[in-house]
Amino acid sequence: MKKFVYLFFILAITLAGCGSSKKQLQKGNWDAAIDKAVKQLRKDPGNEKQAEILAQSYRNAIDRDDERVRFLKMEGRPDTWDQLYLTYKAMSDRQALVRTVLPLKIGGTSVDFPYVDYMPEMVRAKRNAADFYNAHGNELMKNGTKEAYRQAYSEFVRAKQYAGDYEGIDNRISEARYMGISRVLVTIRNSSIINFPPEFEQDLLALDLPSLNSDWAEYQTDNRDNKTSFDYTVNINIKTVAVSPDGTMQRDSVIKRDVEDGFSYLLDKKGNVSRDSLGNDIKVKKYKSLQCALIETVQSKACRIDGEIEIVKLNPTTVLKKDPLGAQSSFEHVSARALGDIKALNSFQLAKTKSSPVPFPADIEMVIRCSENLKRAIRGSVQNNRRYIY
Repeated sequence: MKKFVYLFFILAITLAGCGSSKKQLQKGNWDAAIDKAVKQLRKDPGNEKQAEILAQSYRNAIDRDDERVRFLKMEGRPDTWDQLYLTYKAMSDRQALVRTVLPLKIGGTSVDFPYVDYMPEMVRAKRNAADFYNAHGNELMKNGTKEAYRQAYSEFVRAKQYAGDYEGIDNRISEARYMGISRVLVTIRNSSIINFPPEFEQDLLALDLPSLNSDWAEYQTDNRDNKTSFDYTVNINIKTVAVSPDGTMQRDSVIKRDVEDGFSYLLDKKGNVSRDSLGNDIKVKKYKSLQCALIETVQSKACRIDGEIEIVKLNPTTVLKKDPLGAQSSFEHVSARALGDIKALNSFQLAKTKSSPVPFPADIEMVIRCSENLKRAIRGSVQNNRRYIY
């Protein structure tokens, strides 16, 4: 056990050392080395070892970023202004962090770093980046494809993040968003022999559509104005509706039950009443058997709806996926009458005897009862096939 604790202690020290400022400097992770050195210097401002690590890491990081800035400026590509901005911002944030522990003292000598005002370059880079994203977004809008509109939306959003004062930028964001959304019309087609009441179809289409929507897909069930241009349809095709005849079945059973019926005294061999150790008479419970015939009437009826759900891409029309669709509902009512001693029945059996046969539900009522199960099946199928709609 002691050996295990010792090994664990050594491992902990080793892992801690791997993340030290010195290790980070040696690995070339200069920003990580700066962060760790600054934390140590805040605790111990006179720690010359950490001051040396901070000074070296800071110089290395500045040299690296200056080289990166020179390269990006020489390259002169309009799509790299955001990289320039982010580089300047990192340099500005790093400078602000290091200044919290300046001046450094190494060997009794103060070490400071000249302050650089990065703000003008950051503002210029932000504005140029915003100009690029705005212009690129406008070019993408000319392509006329969903993917281009979605990319344009991202470009306009980034342009606003960098410079929110563009005239009409909110309108361009809204337009790109609107044009980039795929709109899906969910419809019901009934080819069965049963005519559904309007409320049945309305209930089937109550699918909690907002929860089906995604960033770039929007589901609708209403196209009465014929103004919306849809990209997909989800067609719920009802093919068969089968409702069973009214069914009645009788079940007969005989229930027997032994119940307590008084007591008798236990007699000894001489015919005298036996007594226990306390001198009390010993009593023996007596039982009698009860019997009752239970005649149950079981009323049943069932409905089954079958069809398919298909996902269709429009313009041009292409069927992407077909899945079978089905649901069922059932009706059952049990009533009973008893012949014999009803004390033989348990509470569940006794309750049946207090119920009488009821009218069977109409066929259309059975169909309507099936709507909840069918709606769950439709929703599950749509969710499982959302990958086809993009």
